[in-house]
Amino acid sequence: MLLLAALVATAAWSYGYAQKIPVQSPLSVTKSKGSVHLKCHLENNDFDSTIIHWYQQKANKAPERILYFSQGKSVDEGFQAHRYRVEKLSNQKLCTLTINDITPDDTATYYCAYWYSHYYKVFGTGTKLIVSDKGTSLANAEILQKKHENQITYVCLIEKFYPEVIRVTWIDEENKEITDNVVIGDTWKDTKEDAYSIGSWLTVPAETKDKKYYCKYEHENKEESLPTQDAASTAPPEEDCSPSPGNSTVFNRDHLMHRTAYLVYIVLLLKSSMYYLIILFFMYRMWAPTKHQGKKA
Repeated sequence: MLLLAALVATAAWSYGYAQKIPVQSPLSVTKSKGSVHLKCHLENNDFDSTIIHWYQQKANKAPERILYFSQGKSVDEGFQAHRYRVEKLSNQKLCTLTINDITPDDTATYYCAYWYSHYYKVFGTGTKLIVSDKGTSLANAEILQKKHENQITYVCLIEKFYPEVIRVTWIDEENKEITDNVVIGDTWKDTKEDAYSIGSWLTVPAETKDKKYYCKYEHENKEESLPTQDAASTAPPEEDCSPSPGNSTVFNRDHLMHRTAYLVYIVLLLKSSMYYLIILFFMYRMWAPTKHQGKKA
């Protein structure tokens, strides 16, 4: 039942991408006390009449609506008027949710949403609220490159940032987003400290080596666009973009350990499945003669 609900929600969510998706900012907020302001920007022609809903999703739980804003009022069952305040700015097509007197229980991802033609809801990009006294950080960001035959691969590496929420995109000289031949890697966590890293790859034809591309990243701590023309050369081709000894850049030890652990898990899962099939086979061999003798009798 839960799987069915998840599939329906995913289908509605992905189908909503054909509509105008609310853009939320910032990506994340890390604070220990006070108030936070979560913004939802919606480019709808009928923005004034659009009812904005706000959802809260805690870790490993489904999103729950905390309120909706209609005709200048915030309403919902159990609405905490002293803590939540919503403001709509028509000239900016902006809806802002303010949460006062935050507590650790407010740690969650918050989504704004609206109904499209009364059939399904379109959700925003989300803002993660982390109630903590730990400061934000981002240690290093750089682009490496590797040329192989008639192609150039640029590797954008962003290291040791906190919190883990980050957005990485590639853009060209005209500030247009590039989606072809782009790979966004998984975020991995440092085993020794509470910090995260991520890598992204862009592959282009070698004849475009003089063209400038940018790796744009957005993080609570910093936003920047790194140009590929400032990229440093990587290790020789046979090392496949691995860093030189002593260089903790692409595919560092923690990332390799993460990938190795994942592969070991898959191998063990396959082995357990094989053992299960072997046991079933022998049980069938033992059961089949008995059944055959029973029929003869």
